[in-house]
Formats: sequence, C-alpha cells, structure tokens
Amino acid sequence: MNPQLFFAFIGVAVALACTPGVDWAYSIAAGLRERSFVPAVAGLCGGYVVHTALLTAGLAAVITGMPGLLGWLTVAGAAYLLWLGAGTVRSWRGASFGAPSPAGSTAPAPAPANQFRIFLEGMGTSGINPKGLLFFLALVPQFVSTDAALPVPLQSGLLGLTFVLLVAVIYSCVALLARKLLHSRPGAAKRVTLASGVIMVTLGLVLLAEQLVPVLAGIAWQ
Repeated sequence: MNPQLFFAFIGVAVALACTPGVDWAYSIAAGLRERSFVPAVAGLCGGYVVHTALLTAGLAAVITGMPGLLGWLTVAGAAYLLWLGAGTVRSWRGASFGAPSPAGSTAPAPAPANQFRIFLEGMGTSGINPKGLLFFLALVPQFVSTDAALPVPLQSGLLGLTFVLLVAVIYSCVALLARKLLHSRPGAAKRVTLASGVIMVTLGLVLLAEQLVPVLAGIAWQ
C-alpha cells in the first residue's frame, strides 16, 4: 500500500469522524444515559465493519447501482433514525449519568441484554444509514493503489478497518468528554440529550424527504 495515500486517508478520515453528525449524537446520548458508552461505540464501529465487508466483497457497488434498492434502504434508515431519535427525545427528562459508583457501593452492573440492545442500536445507526455506504464507496477507492503489492480488495479492507479504529477512538473521546464536562450540570445534560434526539429525528426526516420529494413531484406533474 502506498504510504502517502494511506496517511492522506487517515487525515481525511479523522476530519470526517470529527464532524458532528448522527454518530456523535448517539455517542453523546449514550455517554449521558448509560453506565458505559462502550456498547454504543462498539455498535457504531460494527456498522462500519459491515460497510467495509460490503466494499471488500464488491457488494457496495452493486447496491448503489440499484437505485430502487438504495431508495428502500434509505427509507429504512430514515425510519430507524426517527424511531431512535424519538426514543431519545422521550427520555431526555430522565437523562442521568452512568458514571462508576463510588468505592464500596453495591450499584448493579448493567444487564448484558441491555448492553446488547445498545450495541445493536449503535450498529443500526451507522450500518443502516446508506450515507455511510456511499461514503465508503466514494472515499476509499480514491486511496487505493493499483500498483501496490497488496490486492485492491485487501487494501480496501485495511483502509475500512483503519477508519473503524479511528472512529472508535474519536467517538469514545466524544462520549467521555460529554460525560466529564456535563457530569456536574444535570440540566445541561438533559438539554444535550434532547438535542441529540432532535438531531437524529431531523436527519431521519431529511433522508425521508430525499426519497419522497421526487416521488411527490412526479405525481404533481402527472
């Protein structure tokens, strides 16, 4: 793999991962509501692992070449974000911190089933969103060298997993900083949780509008 292309990819990937969006909103909400944000961040990374696997197998290009299928995936992703965002908005009044209990306390550990649910929600947030699939398809090939010793699919997989690693670090920092900065400000924590839910709902509506507006416009012209 070309070292210059690899480090250029890292720079672009870091810039994109540091751009606030629905992943940030979910990371922050998890950092404020749950005892541990690790399942949420792991789920987000899991979604990008799925995108990496699709890209490596060549399925991403097939999916994006089928406008009808991509449209239905977009609608599913929009509906999921609306559902997740609505749940976050409903829970904002009870937002609290899941910080570790003081030494000697007997606070119960989070149930494995709840952690798995949080993981799946995070995986759905990044995995169902077709924007993530299009991002991988548009960005990663630009940093793949056909002259390198490694095959193109392997280079694509390594770049995708590099992005997953960067995302894991950055989103963990986002969730941790949200918890640290707002731990002594419960009122602010509730407002941030509400804002996170609103962001998810808004992005879900935007995705849905992207699919419905052309359809409605076509009906109006008939």
